[in-house]
Amino acid sequence: MNSSNRIPIVATLAAASLLFAGCMGWPNHRQFHQRSSTVEFLYPKEKDMKERPAVPHMALPLRVGIAFVPETKDDRNRSRPLDEAARRKLLEDVADHFKDLPFVSGIEIIPSTYLTPGGGFRNLDQIAAMHDIEAVALVAFDQIQHSDETLLSISYLTIVGSYVIPGEKNDTSTMLDTAVYHIPSRKMLFRAPGTSSVKGRATPINVVEHLRKNSAEGFAKANEQMIANLDAELERFKVRVKEQPEQFVVSHKPGYRGGGGFGPTLAAALLAALALSRRKASA
Repeated sequence: MNSSNRIPIVATLAAASLLFAGCMGWPNHRQFHQRSSTVEFLYPKEKDMKERPAVPHMALPLRVGIAFVPETKDDRNRSRPLDEAARRKLLEDVADHFKDLPFVSGIEIIPSTYLTPGGGFRNLDQIAAMHDIEAVALVAFDQIQHSDETLLSISYLTIVGSYVIPGEKNDTSTMLDTAVYHIPSRKMLFRAPGTSSVKGRATPINVVEHLRKNSAEGFAKANEQMIANLDAELERFKVRVKEQPEQFVVSHKPGYRGGGGFGPTLAAALLAALALSRRKASA
């Protein structure tokens, strides 16, 4: 074979090698980012954050809703979304943990489609009327996945500050954040985060499959930590109710005998304090 015939063959082989290398290397440089924000949902306009919540009047036992905060319009089409079945499974895990609390009469899982981006408290008022709930646990999330050499991190803004989760090469960083609100008063009762980091083990050939599995594992681990933190925050909330009667008003619905730290003695004391303060104000 003369040199003139070898040139096209060599060029073809070189092009094929480059194409093969590109096909092998391209999947290893993938990045996914999915997020939602309680702040952006409740306060779509900066002026909304100036609204002062009222003193919550909690009639026990409470009916509580739990729902994922929707992604913002800019984020919904940017990445692979957390599907509705996965969201419901995570919410069921939280609901199962709290459904036996004596001061909760029921927990309603709210489909994500019922919440609209930037819907705010007006949206929550609609959901409260539709599902007959008085409080809602809003779950927001932030997850970053990458399979390249870039170091990324999560910086998530919450009602009370921001969290930063350092990222490492080829890993999945996840944060879940639950904030429990008394809807009529617009008062946040308590909140708790959960975080996780799943190390990447993917090869260029199966990177997409591994990222999908790591995403599910990241959410499950963050949810487990968040539930434990919610348990601790609930105990602290009970203490605040006892120690700050001017901040919370507790009463009982007919037939409710109390429990879980919100017993009839506490309710009577709070109502007496409220009545006293009203008499002083009118004097």
